[in-house]
Amino acid sequence: MSVPLEEKTIFLAPSFEPVLQRMVGDSRPLREIKKQILRVARTDVTVLLQGESGTGKEIAAEVIHGLSRRAQGPWVRINCGAIPELLLESELFGHERGAYTGAFTSYRGKIRMAHGGTVLLDEISALSLAAQVKLLRLIQEGEVEPLGSCPVTVDVRIIATSNTDLWSCVRSGTFREDLYYRLAVMPIELPPLRERKEDVPALAEHFIRRFRRDLGVPRPVCLTRESLEALLRYDWPGNVRELENVIQHAMLAEDEDAIRLESLPRRVLEARSSGSFSLRDRLRELERGLLLEALERSHGVKQRAADWLCIDPRNLSYFLKKHRLQ
Repeated sequence: MSVPLEEKTIFLAPSFEPVLQRMVGDSRPLREIKKQILRVARTDVTVLLQGESGTGKEIAAEVIHGLSRRAQGPWVRINCGAIPELLLESELFGHERGAYTGAFTSYRGKIRMAHGGTVLLDEISALSLAAQVKLLRLIQEGEVEPLGSCPVTVDVRIIATSNTDLWSCVRSGTFREDLYYRLAVMPIELPPLRERKEDVPALAEHFIRRFRRDLGVPRPVCLTRESLEALLRYDWPGNVRELENVIQHAMLAEDEDAIRLESLPRRVLEARSSGSFSLRDRLRELERGLLLEALERSHGVKQRAADWLCIDPRNLSYFLKKHRLQ
């Protein structure tokens, strides 16, 4: 008999805890992401992580690998956007000696190096259409075809990331539709930091501890109340990565045991002092708050939540997707 769980509770095996703690915070959006990660971690399904730059997609991918049966196997990250297109296929799938001009030695390719482990294809939308065909073959048949050689069997799990909506790339013709469906077996959307600001204090404390260690700061360091209020008011267009840089900047600029307003970058202070009233932002916050309240009252049952909001369930699905609450 199944036992109903409280909405905010996640039951973890003890070995899961240290790995999941890399994803700092306890906001509702982050709890949902952790639940999805726990569901897919012990499987071999392909995972697509989408979200704005700086939202923590690579850390989420590392957590999935760390919780999987492949955790002791290789972890290979490939930045698809940083490799020149002419070298991309060789870098991924390898080549034989003499396969092209300048190929003086054979090269296994990074995917074969990850045999028995996990491959992270970072910014996968940058892959050429030719490379996409070979990647599709890898996912479907477990084979790669090095340049100048015969197909080779390889056992890897694929995790892909994109900071753009990959489906929009399909519609524009720059990404194969069949490959998209293979990658998006379990799509996970990483929310921007502005949609989970309740995690800002925990993230700031996490970065303070890290930079105390890295910078060799012996004294305890904390945020003043005014500084924390400024961080909470700011919308973080650069997401968690920007918060990390702001804390590092502040600790380098500060010689006291507290991070004061004067130590924060000007852009953060200007957001604090502007006092601007954005009707669009306020309405978005109100809309999101009502959706969360409806989900809480209905214990996640969409039909009941729609009834409470006096809207059609199809409209509720639209609003949940709009606010990344699915």
